[in-house]
Amino acid sequence: MTASTASTGEGHHRQNDRAALVDPLAARRAPGDPPWDVYLTGTVFLDIIFTGLDSAPVRGTESWARGMGSSPGGVANMATALARLGLRTSLAAAFGDDHYGEYCWDALEQGEGIDLAASRTVPGWHSPVTVSMAYEGERTMVSHGHEPPPQTMLVHSGAPDRPPHSRAAVASLTPGRRDPWIARAAARGTRIFADVGWDDTGAWDLAGLADLEHCEAFLPNAEEAMRYTRADCPRAAARALTAYVPLAVVTLGAEGAYAVDGRTGETAEVPAIAVEALDPTGAGDVFVAGFVTGTLADWPLADRLAFAGLTAALSVQEFGGSLSAPGWAEIAAWWRRVQSVEGQAPEALHRYAFLEAVLPRDDTPPWPLRRAVPTIGFGRSA
Repeated sequence: MTASTASTGEGHHRQNDRAALVDPLAARRAPGDPPWDVYLTGTVFLDIIFTGLDSAPVRGTESWARGMGSSPGGVANMATALARLGLRTSLAAAFGDDHYGEYCWDALEQGEGIDLAASRTVPGWHSPVTVSMAYEGERTMVSHGHEPPPQTMLVHSGAPDRPPHSRAAVASLTPGRRDPWIARAAARGTRIFADVGWDDTGAWDLAGLADLEHCEAFLPNAEEAMRYTRADCPRAAARALTAYVPLAVVTLGAEGAYAVDGRTGETAEVPAIAVEALDPTGAGDVFVAGFVTGTLADWPLADRLAFAGLTAALSVQEFGGSLSAPGWAEIAAWWRRVQSVEGQAPEALHRYAFLEAVLPRDDTPPWPLRRAVPTIGFGRSA
């Protein structure tokens, strides 16, 4: 087992602050705070994305895509989205010692300022790969990979025995399994935000999501929420989920998102922003990152939903999952553009007026964001 050299906390903070232009938690930082804003663990994939397909591939034929991009994927999607929003982000993951693994490590640590001190490079283990094909606003994915060998000292999805102290953590819950790091983090005061994937067992039993008891917020999509609660509509499902977790956020696809805070009874619903999607890969991860950012900044519930939806909408207009995530410069450009459109509905302007308090107010050139490129062979100068 080997470990690549991780950036120091001080260096990471400098790079991250420059990249983001905005520190959304500046007013809430104080001596003695945790060193990290958000901790994540999971599997990093190399994503290869094909876009511009007119339809799904047909058996026995060859399909040509008009666009292609490569970028780190998997848990890297959310880690990058968080870092680009100015949150000090720590990631624990296993990386292959092949060129794919080296590229992903460099893109995350050097390119995005993500702390990888808890991550490891595994000799002889090849990087997991996902090929994603985007068409008609949807995507189809094919993945390949193997579990990292146990001697990496990374347990289950990659979490070390004792995660670093952080304000928040994002966990992907697995039916029928507990991840010990979640309880340990929650016991230290870390706020846990959880999502969940499709339940391949077909049970859809909330009791099987044992770590939900440690979570502050749960963010499933509409189909997942209804299946877990047996509710006939996503809003009813969100209300039912508050019996298990304080805050339930259900994404509604093209309709936006709906949230219920079971502690206060507050509800919020925000419509989606209509955009022409190039590639929806990672949009759900970017949504979660936006919601976590707004929550840690103590914004009102409706503003958190609006911000999460905005960041996700901006992300689908770029290739890839991780490197499509917007930074504050892109968010500011969108807001200025919306304000300049003649005849813009007053309610639309009012919905996002909260951005004025956090957007950069000077002309500092933005740190150039890496975007997905067709090949990883060009190196840093590309």
